Amino acid sequence: MGRKVTVATCALNQWALDFEGNLQRILKSIEIAKNRGARYRLGPELEICGYGCWDHYYESDTLLHSFQVLAALVESPVTQDIICDVGMPVMHRNVRYNCRVIFLNRKILLIRPKMALANEGNYRELRWFTPWSRSRHTEEYFLPRMIQDLTKQETVPFGDAVLVTWDTCIGSEICEELWTPHSPHIDMGLDGVEIITNASGSHQVLRKANTRVDLVTMVTSKNGGIYLLANQKGCDGDRLYYDGCAMIAMNGSVFAQGSQFSLDDVEVLTATLDLEDVRSYRAEISSRNLAASRASPYPRVKVDFALSCHEDLLAPISEPIEWKYHSPEEEISLGPACWLWDFLRRSQQAGFLLPLSGGVDSAATACLIYSMCCQVCEAVRSGNEEVLADVRTIVNQISYTPQDPRDLCGRILTTCYMASKNSSQETCTRARELAQQIGSHHISLNIDPAVKAVMGIFSLVTGKSPLFAAHGGSSRENLALQNVQARIRMVLAYLFAQLSLWSRGVHGGLLVLGSANVDESLLGYLTKYDCSSADINPIGGISKTDLRAFVQFCIQRFQLPALQSILLAPATAELEPLADGQVSQTDEEDMGMTYAELSVYGKLRKVAKMGPYSMFCKLLGMWRHICTPRQVADKVKRFFSKYSMNRHKMTTLTPAYHAENYSPEDNRFDLRPFLYNTSWPWQFRCIENQPLVATVALSASTRSPFQDSTDESDHAVLQLERAEPQSLDGVD
Repeated sequence: MGRKVTVATCALNQWALDFEGNLQRILKSIEIAKNRGARYRLGPELEICGYGCWDHYYESDTLLHSFQVLAALVESPVTQDIICDVGMPVMHRNVRYNCRVIFLNRKILLIRPKMALANEGNYRELRWFTPWSRSRHTEEYFLPRMIQDLTKQETVPFGDAVLVTWDTCIGSEICEELWTPHSPHIDMGLDGVEIITNASGSHQVLRKANTRVDLVTMVTSKNGGIYLLANQKGCDGDRLYYDGCAMIAMNGSVFAQGSQFSLDDVEVLTATLDLEDVRSYRAEISSRNLAASRASPYPRVKVDFALSCHEDLLAPISEPIEWKYHSPEEEISLGPACWLWDFLRRSQQAGFLLPLSGGVDSAATACLIYSMCCQVCEAVRSGNEEVLADVRTIVNQISYTPQDPRDLCGRILTTCYMASKNSSQETCTRARELAQQIGSHHISLNIDPAVKAVMGIFSLVTGKSPLFAAHGGSSRENLALQNVQARIRMVLAYLFAQLSLWSRGVHGGLLVLGSANVDESLLGYLTKYDCSSADINPIGGISKTDLRAFVQFCIQRFQLPALQSILLAPATAELEPLADGQVSQTDEEDMGMTYAELSVYGKLRKVAKMGPYSMFCKLLGMWRHICTPRQVADKVKRFFSKYSMNRHKMTTLTPAYHAENYSPEDNRFDLRPFLYNTSWPWQFRCIENQPLVATVALSASTRSPFQDSTDESDHAVLQLERAEPQSLDGVD
């Protein structure tokens, strides 16, 4: 009797509600798995309808079309002689479940519902599904007639059970169940299950991949066994990027690693493993065997099939490998670029328009487009026909084959420097040089005539002409004059996105890219409906610190020396008058805090779930060597005052690539009010009543724990924002 099994898992770029495309990608993955000798194929969570259907799960159409796709899979010749494990929503006794449907040779073997639902962060599975709470219990599920006609089955098992083939035992868990304190794989492994599968819909967060790999290797290290993990990949219709990383592990080692970032819509991993290695590994773990002797049995579904072959003594087995991780800079370079590619091709637009200011944020966004172009050219060189077809559709040239990233960038990226009388020559030069080096079609224009026209209307109606503070105007006048520049840039960005290709005799429109980083959004350091308002924002979930490291990385990776001067320049909105031709305004002075501090506040507020008082207590210890208690109190109060004043801006934030766990994105991830009592009287009084604060005289110094920063204008900025809660920003 054989003992070597070949199993397959995959990462698929599924798209919510794209039933036709999803079906074809599933079939392709099964065909590849069979061609490699696999007799079991695992796919991602909810792969038939796509994971990100959200409230479409409520619709009966979603259930109907999922069963129609299942019927097409069951009757396809491609799915014969291989156990297929697919994901879809199923309604049982009027309750919706997130399920695995496992079938073989036109017979449904088991419908296994998810038992632990993801309901934190970006996940809201309890909104649409109910967890199956009856451990080791199955019921009869009456199949829809369209499936009955194919399988000649009236009912199939529905619930928590495992499959028993001639040669092994297979159990399923689904995504979140791997992350729970008492995962199903524990009891399944103790009950003799040798192959455990996990179908996931897990999105990328910077520095997260190692956690997922550690979990899987630890599972098989403690209990032995083979573990298959499948995952969604790509953008399936919203802010998340699902980052693949499919894997096959056994006895604490990884035997197959899938890519984290790739333009391939279908990626299949296979491994040939020896079941005797599992049995011998488990045999010497006495503590595991004692627990196994007391384990409660799972219902077993008998399958008249074997994963191994009779004569497999000479069959080569897979060897363990070492997992290769990307650095955070590489993750930023690849993840948002893949997300942008999916968004571009699926939106059927002809490219992107990016307001390029000469600062770090918009430069980082430009580098992401260039990285995308590099990946597209590499995919085409590797023979990816789907990518080539998509490129030709986007540029509207059926004979075009991209070879040079700069040439492709010139066809799909338009950059635009929008100068005003407050802009310096240095930022204009930096933007132009970067555009030349990446090859984008670059436009330089001056917004002063539009600003003058808009302010002329105001003066005509009111008889008043506002002035900048540098010219004797009030803080309210100063802010309004800055905001009108920023908002006119947004209007011009959309105008050029719609018509710039038309003006060049090229078909199509452009997607407008925003470039506000996660720290600026957290504080609200942006003008509502300025250039931060766009179609999508690839850096909106990335911190300023990580963006600077990424730009430094791009200097060498993509040979872009223009980035060096951009990194050395101070971050500035350039919305106030120049002083002797030099920039008179910097972001950190405007904000009254540094970007490094903002990152700390953001993580404590969201990840550590701290309000003003808890954050103050935490920072007392963290910053005890560099700040007095009085300074810590002032910094915390300043942050929460500004954050709450500007929280309303999060309700209109441009959809952004999710990369940080402290993102303030209001749509689904960070659900909070947007009208606060910004004085926080009770909370701030708790801080002030602390003896350490109350006994220390108010210090004039507000030195940053990260770098020196002047705060002379802070009081004026706070008063300004109370009067008009619109803080400042240009393009960066």
